[in-house]
Amino acid sequence: MRIDAHHHVWRYTAAEYGWIDDTMAPLRRDFLVPDLEAELSKANVDTAITVQARQTIEETTWLLDLANSTAKIAAVVGWLPIADSSFPAHLEKLRSHPKLKGLRHIIQSEPAGFLDDPAFNRGIARLNGLTYDILIFAHQLTEATRFVDRHPNQPFILDHIAKPRIAAGEIKQWSIQLRELARRPNVTCKLSGMVTEADPHNWSPAQLKPYFEVTLEAFTPHRLMIGTDWPVCLLGCTYAQWWQTVETWIAPLTSHEQSDILGQTATRAYNLKF
Repeated sequence: MRIDAHHHVWRYTAAEYGWIDDTMAPLRRDFLVPDLEAELSKANVDTAITVQARQTIEETTWLLDLANSTAKIAAVVGWLPIADSSFPAHLEKLRSHPKLKGLRHIIQSEPAGFLDDPAFNRGIARLNGLTYDILIFAHQLTEATRFVDRHPNQPFILDHIAKPRIAAGEIKQWSIQLRELARRPNVTCKLSGMVTEADPHNWSPAQLKPYFEVTLEAFTPHRLMIGTDWPVCLLGCTYAQWWQTVETWIAPLTSHEQSDILGQTATRAYNLKF
């Protein structure tokens, strides 16, 4: 089973997707289920996990409706107001949906200390079976490790290998802090988002490979999964090209280890049922 553990779909409007700036002009259009299905087919990918791109309950509900329409969406990682007093009611309303497998907040855009907020941590303690995707920049890794330590029984998934500053060639401090987070057995990690942290117009697999090697050593294949971050990846590579890049890197691994990265880790982490 080949699973893309991280992609997005959206109906584009400038007001709702203000983070798509002038440097991301190719993303200023709709990316919907038929587009996703075409990309999966090109790369021989069986199914995918759809992740929120806006912080609205309406988007989460919409994504779940889309997931009902196709087997190509195996799960949804949505957004709910975790720190708000209304969170328990919203969670109760959506928890029964079989394809809601996790939640995410765009922490990378929040000020330092966001993950220390008591109300946010109370909300995390209510997830009870849902995963939580951690979206951060590398400089937030220490804060994220502190956060994870408060919830030793909560499954966490680190997005985009914590977005190291690949374009600047920064690796040493990131690798130390990533390895420290990886010591927590309740954290898995996505091999995704790396092209856009390099120069998306001037990157190479060789430039990214040292970051892959650190991540592989830190998490092992059993806690690593491939994600494309499509359509954002299109700023620097095609959908199939990212799969080919990761498959080249993992070619020396055993078939079992390759299977983990290509789908089995995602199946376990998100408790997928096929």
